[in-house]
Amino acid sequence: MTITDKISKHYQSSIGGELQKVRCEEWDTDIYFRTTYPLKDEGKILELQTQGKTVEALVESIVRKAKDKDGKRLFHDADRIKLMNEADPQVVIKVATAINNAKITATQESIAKE
Repeated sequence: MTITDKISKHYQSSIGGELQKVRCEEWDTDIYFRTTYPLKDEGKILELQTQGKTVEALVESIVRKAKDKDGKRLFHDADRIKLMNEADPQVVIKVATAINNAKITATQESIAKE
């Protein structure tokens, strides 16, 4: 097995893993998400952050990463405007933080089990 095969195998096991869930009482919904995303999704979020567009990066995280229980996107690209202008900023921050820290939390939980 080549190194690129190993990389791909690791990625496929990470991306195909079980969905995590955060309950958003304010929006009366469960939001599901993965602990790993394609680099192209992360790249857009990082690009916004490096441009100093923190709020846009948080919203982008939610739009790209929030899923329903079946793994389908909860938000459409057009929903960015509503999230930017009509959503409670504290709730946006809470949801984006949960989604973006999923890998860190999952790693900490696995370390705690050992």
